[in-house]
Amino acid sequence: MFPNSSNLGRPPFPPKHQQQSNFFTKLPLNTPPALVSHQQSTDAQFNFQNAALSRALLSGNLVTVPAVTLQPMTYGNGGPVHVSDVPTSFRGRKRRSEQSLPHDTKRRRFQSHHSETPVVNQAVPLPEERRYSFPGSIQSPLFHARFVPNVTGCVPPLRDTLFPDPIETALPVAKDKLSQQVLELFQACQQQTCDLNRKELCRTELQREIQLIFPQSRLFLVGSSLNGFGTRTSDGDLCLVVKEEPVNQKTEARHILSLVQKLFSTKLSSYIERPQLIRAKVPIVKFRDKVSCVEFDLNVNNVVGIRNTFLLRTYAYIENRVRPLVLVVKKWASFHDINDASRGTLSSYSLVLMVLHYLQTLPEPILPSLQKNYPESFDPTMQLHFVHQAPCTVPPYLSKNASSLGDLLIGFFKYYATEFDWSRQMISVREAKAIPRPDGIEWRNKYICVEEPFDRTNTARAVHEKQKFDIIKGEFVKSWQVLRDKKDLSCILPLRRTILKR
Repeated sequence: MFPNSSNLGRPPFPPKHQQQSNFFTKLPLNTPPALVSHQQSTDAQFNFQNAALSRALLSGNLVTVPAVTLQPMTYGNGGPVHVSDVPTSFRGRKRRSEQSLPHDTKRRRFQSHHSETPVVNQAVPLPEERRYSFPGSIQSPLFHARFVPNVTGCVPPLRDTLFPDPIETALPVAKDKLSQQVLELFQACQQQTCDLNRKELCRTELQREIQLIFPQSRLFLVGSSLNGFGTRTSDGDLCLVVKEEPVNQKTEARHILSLVQKLFSTKLSSYIERPQLIRAKVPIVKFRDKVSCVEFDLNVNNVVGIRNTFLLRTYAYIENRVRPLVLVVKKWASFHDINDASRGTLSSYSLVLMVLHYLQTLPEPILPSLQKNYPESFDPTMQLHFVHQAPCTVPPYLSKNASSLGDLLIGFFKYYATEFDWSRQMISVREAKAIPRPDGIEWRNKYICVEEPFDRTNTARAVHEKQKFDIIKGEFVKSWQVLRDKKDLSCILPLRRTILKR
């Protein structure tokens, strides 16, 4: 997902002049000119493999890389697998062609913002966690930028230009016991840099193998791993983009995934275990990577997941109370067995949207509708390798609501226990309000309706049994009543056990 592979410099699809659709050509209207020119510039003088390292450096992908080689961790060749104790998982080899280049040439390429760089598919570029947040991360003097674009957004930078180290997003101050419990649980369970590095290493190696079958494909890491709401136990979500056009999920996607499953169960069987094709509405291959010890779900061309990853990431960082609240709600739902779409309850994605919706609908909102306020930044037709720039164009949201984390958590449970009309209303983050249910077939006979912000489908369609809905609503009611009276998070969620399971 971060373009940290040997195929960095190759555009994922045919050049613009060979395409008919604007799927990969529409630019965000509010992208700073300097960034657009940088993204559009090309470099025909360097072979893309020889220039891969320099482009990785330009994109900030190797900021925390120690001087350790990658050889013991190769996939698919039957060699030994070894995971270093070094926090960062990217121990890339320096290419011989780079070693032979004159120092002045490399220095000009690394440090000058005027040097030309090929267009790179960067739908999910390097987030700030990998570069700055994890204790003990290694900084290299090569990455002190000489050029900083004039962008003042509060969201951690996600682009291929160099930035000075950002100040870590300040967490809210906790003045009461419940707020302190929320904050402590968040700090203990939030995804760490080393967790993300393991997923990225797997993505990089799998992309290399899959491209032997689909040469123009790209594999993207999406979902909670990158949207700011990941935990230490979060699975990895991968989106394999094989072509520009939509893919028929019932036929073509299943065929492609069957080939991927075969690859995993044969050539990569020493490193990938339990590959299983799940024939859902959006079919996936589920598997476990033995090197990273992470469970993954891989889909084909479900590009809405790339777009909503960065919409959610923007919401996560424009207000510092959002991420702690979401993490606690996800842990609470998991403990009470209402966080599993495969068993007819709520997906983690639906839970995140429910928290965002609640924060948007307060008398004094804590979050706006980003799609209404910044339509150009979240245009559903924007080309994929510009999607990651959207968060950088959004300034902080300054709410007049000074409610504590504890009060907001109690209010969240109260809202869905007593105020939201489940039978008539739909949760819409896009509109920042509850709206009447549509009359389409997808919304009929569904007990919970949560609108996907881009394709406007029902993300909670798995809840189609009244028994499961009653259980879900019952948990909201009980947790609201207990938390209202006790104001102690441990009364609805065993904190010690939750932290140990992280």
